[in-house]
Amino acid sequence: MTRTFVSGILTAAALTLLSTTAYAEPEIVSGPAAEPDCFVPWTPETKFFKFPKKDGPYRIALANGFIANTWRIQMIQTAKAYAAQPDVAAKLKEFKVVSTGEDVPAQISAINNFIDSGYDAVIVNAQNPTAFGPVIKRAKQAGVVLVAFDNILDTQDAINVNVDQKGLGVLWANWLAKHLPEGGKILEVRGVAGTSVDTDRHNGIHETFAATGKKWDVVEVIGKWDDPTAQKATADAIAVHKKFDGITAQGGDTGVVQAMIDAGHPFVPFGGETENGFRKFCAKHAGEGLKCSSAGTGPAQVAVAIKTAIAALEGQVVPQSIKLPLAIVEDPNFKEGQDFYPDQSDNFFVGNAFPTCGINFTAQEIMGQTKENQ
Repeated sequence: MTRTFVSGILTAAALTLLSTTAYAEPEIVSGPAAEPDCFVPWTPETKFFKFPKKDGPYRIALANGFIANTWRIQMIQTAKAYAAQPDVAAKLKEFKVVSTGEDVPAQISAINNFIDSGYDAVIVNAQNPTAFGPVIKRAKQAGVVLVAFDNILDTQDAINVNVDQKGLGVLWANWLAKHLPEGGKILEVRGVAGTSVDTDRHNGIHETFAATGKKWDVVEVIGKWDDPTAQKATADAIAVHKKFDGITAQGGDTGVVQAMIDAGHPFVPFGGETENGFRKFCAKHAGEGLKCSSAGTGPAQVAVAIKTAIAALEGQVVPQSIKLPLAIVEDPNFKEGQDFYPDQSDNFFVGNAFPTCGINFTAQEIMGQTKENQ
């Protein structure tokens, strides 16, 4: 084989690779998004993507990390319920789910495997916002649409779908400051260390407290957004510190309140998430001092992420960063049958709907699914 011929082959291969890569990358276009009420840009400066249109049906994978709490379990169930809806299922050739735990390299490896296996899009709830640079680049070069939600990625080369997590911390801290105008001792029950959600909520809480100019003594414990873990952490904190003036918890809130009850701790103002059990407690014990702000985002975020991935694959215009609304209920406005459900599981997250995206689920649809890999 002559050198000229070999050179020609290599040049052709290089041109093919370059053309494939160029084809794979999204075009930056002007808005609005294809569904502006659903795909809301994070800021006026958010750029808009238009990916090359692919013919369906599509192979889409969900690469989840942490699984050991009720929010993540309900999220997996919600993803499966959404993928099973007839109009969505018609667009899917395959929907794969993998949960890899708190091991960041394992989650990155799972995404790499999906890219290597030819999946059209990968949805990820990232264990770490900054550790995914190489795999983000691989997805982009391979023409794989990468959508991060909840715990998002620190990049503009993937699509991020989230609520204002820092704003949620601000909301809870403002609630406590409203009820404790002179400051006080606060128990902060944090989530999973290293995740963007935990960091953003924590920063929102502490920056808001600092801005009041009041004295706040904040005791931090790790609850991992999980009722049993948060209950034990709260019980231990009460045993050591005896009394808190207020509490904020990112999840596992039902367990936190149960720990207060078990320890005989007086009810205090509480800024927490949207678990059904927590809201039951808030409604029942409001007259005894449990004044609650219950806010967050239901696990249906994952359905918006899947919807976004499909829209991108269909060549529709989508924002690089999509902002979802918070579900908020505060004392004294907890209404039975609307904001909490006495007959449903304590672990069910209420507010698991995004009507502007046409996404709403019954508890039965979600609980009929499993949490297992598929």
